Amino acid sequence: MTDEQQQIDNDEISLKELIQKIQEWIAYLKTQWKLIIGIAALGGIIGFVYASFQKPSYLATTTFVLEEDKGGGGLGGAMGLASSFGFDLGGGGGGLFTSSNIIELMESCLVVVKTFLNAVNVAGKEISLADYYIQNNMPLVNISFPVNADRTKFSLEQDSILYGISPGLTKTNLVISQKDKKASIISLTVKTESELFSKLFCEQLLKETSDFYIVTKSKKSRLNVDILQHQADSIRSELNSAISGVATASDNVYNLNPAYNVKKTPGTKRQVDVQANTAILTQLVAQLELSKVSLRKETPLVQIIDRPILPLQKEKVGRLKSLIFGGFLAGFSTVMFLVFGQLYSKMIS
Repeated sequence: MTDEQQQIDNDEISLKELIQKIQEWIAYLKTQWKLIIGIAALGGIIGFVYASFQKPSYLATTTFVLEEDKGGGGLGGAMGLASSFGFDLGGGGGGLFTSSNIIELMESCLVVVKTFLNAVNVAGKEISLADYYIQNNMPLVNISFPVNADRTKFSLEQDSILYGISPGLTKTNLVISQKDKKASIISLTVKTESELFSKLFCEQLLKETSDFYIVTKSKKSRLNVDILQHQADSIRSELNSAISGVATASDNVYNLNPAYNVKKTPGTKRQVDVQANTAILTQLVAQLELSKVSLRKETPLVQIIDRPILPLQKEKVGRLKSLIFGGFLAGFSTVMFLVFGQLYSKMIS
């Protein structure tokens, strides 16, 4: 007999042995069919009961486009020209707030905690989101977060609750994703068992993120506008004083003897002050207007595309699906337990 024929015979024997083993296992499992079906039925009943008592979850979704100014245009040219002469007109936060950074910002404890402290209207009453969350999820907690309360005066228990529920909510109830990196479209979804809370938290989280962005990104430009405005007001005050001084000096030298030219000196000095302050004020006003345009160009943060509207999308596991899944899982687990138990018994014997 050749090696090839021997290999074929060995393969046939192995295949026959495998089929025989499978038949043996099937025969063994048939003897245990009552147990398998009983446990599968019990698993199906448990799944059905679970689905019946499970509360539905409500999904509040909002989508928005992050505005990222690429510069250029007439304003960019004017700002570049001003910078070449040493004038800083501000310029936002650069690439600080890209789409990925916005997503991280919305998931941060800082923004989530601030969102919880925002005031919302529930049944005609103004309360904080934190109080509304506690009423629905932690009714035994005897701590409140009044609207407009001083954050620095919170007790240790209040801080512990805020920083305790924020990470859990972010991980399990918050989904933030960027649908298209080129279009910078971001989707924010809040999923909780309270329909109204899902909607309110979704809206307030986006608002808090937008406010934080505006304050941070425009901080440099806003500071520059305030400085230029203060300088312009000061120069304008000096200019008005110099104009009044020129008028006073002119009154003092009216019909003055030409031999007393020294008496005209104060008026001449005030006239120089008027000309100098006029030139300075003209430049400051031009810089101030450009800075105001730059500041306006950096807001708003987002262009909202879709808002959560009641009634929200409801998500709940179906009873039939839970029954089938529970029965299959229980039956499969029973079969595996019987198989490995039988193998273990044979190994021991």
